[in-house]
This record gives sequence, structure tokens and C-alpha cells, in this order.
Amino acid sequence: MEKKDAGYWVKRLRLEPHPEGGHFRQTYRSELTIAREALPAGFGGDRAASTAIYFLLEGKNFSAFHRLRSDEVWHFYEGSPLLVHVIDLIGKHSTIFLGRAPDVGQTHQAVVSAGCWLASHVWDWKSYALVGCTVAPGFDFEDFEMGKREELMAVFPQQREIIRRLTRE
Repeated sequence: MEKKDAGYWVKRLRLEPHPEGGHFRQTYRSELTIAREALPAGFGGDRAASTAIYFLLEGKNFSAFHRLRSDEVWHFYEGSPLLVHVIDLIGKHSTIFLGRAPDVGQTHQAVVSAGCWLASHVWDWKSYALVGCTVAPGFDFEDFEMGKREELMAVFPQQREIIRRLTRE
């Protein structure tokens, strides 16, 4: 039986590099469409009702701070727990401990609300985390914004340390 490390999952699930860090593959895009007129302000066109991906991070790699116009539900599947850092609309930082051990505060599933900044990294730097992300209305790169370190620190000076650690520019 093949060892189920990060490389196994990248190959087995046919994951590709993701612009925010890690690897991913879209596994679902709803055939139902939400018309732009029915969406909240800020959406530039029609959207699929929902989308889903596999997402894998390993080692010291991280998913840099970014935000979406849609809610995102995170699901834990395999590997080390994943820490998801969230900075909400008023600048409060919280951490979601995504994993399989609820007795130590981990959760199998969590929601990051639309418009919140989020970043993630693996709990055990010598391991990996395989998770899923479901987005509704469905994901479109037009609704994705990568955070810029200096801009985020100017808006959220009280979160300078976590922003510095989990941004690339």
C-alpha cells in the first residue's frame, strides 16, 4: 500500500498548484446559475450556485491572506490539522482549528463569511492537510482578492504580526 503523504494526494486527486499557495482541483460546479441581478452588489456577472474544491497544503507552505465575495465552507479530510486565520470586517482576528479531534477544539467543518480575510497553514510543519472548500455563490476568480501586506497592515494595524507572517508581498 502506497504511503499517503502529500505527494500521494496530489497525484491521486490530480491536484494543480493554486495561486494562493498549495494545490487544488475543482470537483464540482453547479449547473444552476444565479443571475447577476439576483446577487449582492459587487458581483460582476452570473455565478454558479455553488462550487467545491479539494485543497492541500504541506509543510511550511501557507495560503496567503485573501478574501472572497462569497461564503466559504471548509471541510477537513486527511493529514495534520489546519489553522485557518480569519480577520473579520471590523478587524477581529480568530483562528479556526480544522481537524478530526473535537475533544481538543478541532472541528471537521467551519464557515468563513464573505468579505473576511483568511489565510491558512498546516498545524504540523512536517505534514500536510487535505481539506475541501465549498463556495456559494460559486467561486469565480473575479471575486477573489489577494491581500497585500502593507495595505492590510494599514487597515488592521492591530493584526500586523499575523499579516506579516501570512502574506507574500
